[in-house]
Amino acid sequence: MRSKQKPKSRQAKVRQLIAHAKKTGVEMIDLKFCNLIGGWHHLSLPASQLNEDLFARGEGFDGSSIPGFKQLEAGDMVLIPDPDTALIDPFWEQKTLGFICDIADPVTLARYERDPRHIAEKAENFLIKSGIADESLWGPEFEFYIFDHINYKNDINLAYYRIDSEEADWNTGSDGEANLGYKIPRKGGYHAIPPLDVLYNVRAEMVREIEHSGVPVRYHHHEVGGPGQSEIEIRLNPLRHAGDITLLVKYIVKMTAKKHNKTVTFMPKPLYNEAGSGMHFHQLLLKNGKPVFYDKNGYAGLSDTARWYIGGILSHGPALLGLTNPSTNSYKRLVPGFEAPVKLFYGIANRSAAVRIPKYATKPFEKRFEFRPPDATCNIYLALAAQLMAGIDGIRRKIDPTEAGFGPYDVNVFNLPQSKRSAIKSLPTSLKDALEALKNDHAFLLEGGVFSEDLIDAWIDYKMSKEHNEVRNRPHPYEMSLYFDV
Repeated sequence: MRSKQKPKSRQAKVRQLIAHAKKTGVEMIDLKFCNLIGGWHHLSLPASQLNEDLFARGEGFDGSSIPGFKQLEAGDMVLIPDPDTALIDPFWEQKTLGFICDIADPVTLARYERDPRHIAEKAENFLIKSGIADESLWGPEFEFYIFDHINYKNDINLAYYRIDSEEADWNTGSDGEANLGYKIPRKGGYHAIPPLDVLYNVRAEMVREIEHSGVPVRYHHHEVGGPGQSEIEIRLNPLRHAGDITLLVKYIVKMTAKKHNKTVTFMPKPLYNEAGSGMHFHQLLLKNGKPVFYDKNGYAGLSDTARWYIGGILSHGPALLGLTNPSTNSYKRLVPGFEAPVKLFYGIANRSAAVRIPKYATKPFEKRFEFRPPDATCNIYLALAAQLMAGIDGIRRKIDPTEAGFGPYDVNVFNLPQSKRSAIKSLPTSLKDALEALKNDHAFLLEGGVFSEDLIDAWIDYKMSKEHNEVRNRPHPYEMSLYFDV
């Protein structure tokens, strides 16, 4: 329940934080910030530098060295800590108080237009100005693999990777260490129980640290992938806060695994022919504290507003994937034969759908849906903002998803006759296709000045030049098997 007390001013919060840090013996201050591509960076200060000026003027850094940010001739920028994100970092040996920061101009202190956190804030404000709702709530699901070993190398004369997992069935014949025989079959890990699930204590520690950071967790379990795939699901949160939490959860998960001499990857498809890892986004809207998506007489309990929102998501689906699935590896997950969607449609409890309406969410405040294609290679702030903008566009244009050819389909579409299956629009099958779709369909993102042409251009250019082209131009190890002796 939300407090009815009058919220403290920013200045009051800052003063209280400074006093509390001195009283509790904080030794270091850690400033975290997000680059354009979605990765976290940090800058650390001794606690003696914690003062009101830090929250007013910020701490300088070189933006030209950060992926997707400024050029060398205009690289000076500042980090301004958000006092609402203050958290004692559980992994530092010295007592360290961490903050997530906003990025600003060092002279004017104006927010930097390519700061992803700023984009998320602008999307929230655009929703309020639209009059459709005043709050959007988001629940990303975290799927990832926990491995025991990874080595890889790419050079002019070689390319390889090798992954190992204690749980993997390829280790049934291992005699390097004591082998007790408890291995999980491929694609057989869903809700596996100990002793097959050897990661339950590690996941439980991850969840404990996540909850200690103030983030309620719904549950955790072993996922389908036999060699260490896991899932942690959190509760719903407002959009920008959900972005902050996502980066925090990924940080905690990786750091906890490292503490146990294990490694975590959120890659969509680290293993061939094994389950991939997505980041499904549960989402709903509220207005004056009341649910916007519920109508007991509507399909699956959805209001017209909800269906129009879905219409916007699916109509802009190919372009959205340019932001929600922005890696070459993303499209190795979005293939037939797994639970990952490959077609643009919606339905109840349908895990082959791009938009799934959970059947168990029947109460007004539970009524929501999830967009299932995305994965964790996205910049979380941009992915959240883009989905919201697509949904708002659908509502404003009253895009009926059924009239637009998006279903609903409450059957496994892979079992439909080819003639019916081919009539359903498909998701992009490569990063290049998704970026082309984004290039041709992004006017909805520019509404209200939420995104800018500059940001979209910078994003597409970076992804094409630094990722798509770099992967395309390299010989693949499997090509040696196919073509070496031609």
